[in-house]
Amino acid sequence: MAEYVFTAEQQDLRAAVRKFAAGALSEATVRTLMETASGYDAAVWARLGGELGVLGLAVPESLGGAGGGLVDQAVVAEEFGTALVPGPVFGTVGLAIPALVELGGDEVLADLVEGNRTAAFAVPDRAGRFDAGLVTVTASGGALTGTVTQVVDGSADVLLVAATDNGVPGLYATEGGERTPLSTLDQTRRQATVVFDATPARLLATGADAERAITHALRVGGALLAAEQVGGAQRLLDTTVAYAKTRLQFGRPIGSFQAVKHRCADMFVRVEHARSAAYHAAWALQDGTDDADLAVSIAQAVCSEAFQSVAADTVQMHGGIGFTWEHPTHLYFKRAVTDAALLGSAAAHREHIAAAALDTAVSNGVMAVATG
Repeated sequence: MAEYVFTAEQQDLRAAVRKFAAGALSEATVRTLMETASGYDAAVWARLGGELGVLGLAVPESLGGAGGGLVDQAVVAEEFGTALVPGPVFGTVGLAIPALVELGGDEVLADLVEGNRTAAFAVPDRAGRFDAGLVTVTASGGALTGTVTQVVDGSADVLLVAATDNGVPGLYATEGGERTPLSTLDQTRRQATVVFDATPARLLATGADAERAITHALRVGGALLAAEQVGGAQRLLDTTVAYAKTRLQFGRPIGSFQAVKHRCADMFVRVEHARSAAYHAAWALQDGTDDADLAVSIAQAVCSEAFQSVAADTVQMHGGIGFTWEHPTHLYFKRAVTDAALLGSAAAHREHIAAAALDTAVSNGVMAVATG
């Protein structure tokens, strides 16, 4: 079997993003930004878009993007997860930009790609699937009314909102709405409740076109979220292995003990499994030769559990220091728990996988036996 390898360009991309994050988004910087009102540095965000050009890698050149693929964007998402990049990454890059690209572009898309503006996706989902029955906002005469709770990156400049007009779902863009920040476990990923009261909005798409754009955005968001989870898990694995080599117990490094070796090996297997699942999802969406819906559910089920498990093991392997505020582990642990709740839990995605793989299967009366 052919082995998938990253291209030289993708390896250079990874190195460039990692170098940028190390200089502009160190742990100390992330902790400082956590305490600010916006939660991120707008100047750094603009550099990510204008200088590095990594916010719109998967956007076609005809729409003002870099003309790359979703695998390229996943490479960036993984590095963002490694550095715990604060700011509207999920809302802007993961959801809003893909939705606008699927619709063929929009006047706000160029600003999002350049990092001049940010966006969020005020669209309810059921485990990463759009359900028009969950929409709580109505549209009438170009104005929105209703409430959307727990909007990730809800304080963004532009909101893409799902709303119904005479029962027909549509996707709207608005800069209005009353935003109420929420107290969240992960301070690097903000959420807000948004209330619309006859708020002016611009219709982007309606009916089947709106549902198609929303579905595409949720799939891309799921794949990029999985890649981000891999990055966070990899950072924790590297941190744990380095600690095991230097922390002494009974006069020897704890990494020399068999129990610690086995735990680190288990963490490594989880990270590699998660990485394979995440990039398979990105490739399935980019290449179109596999079931993208199934691939994204597999990635979310695997990566959510892997990140949480590795985070919990990291806390345990660091002993007392792993529980302290000063150590970075808790930042990743909180991100892992929060990410696992976005776009559906691992259990919910396993239900999707079972439905796709089992519920529609047809028996031929012959028991399947492995021969390899």
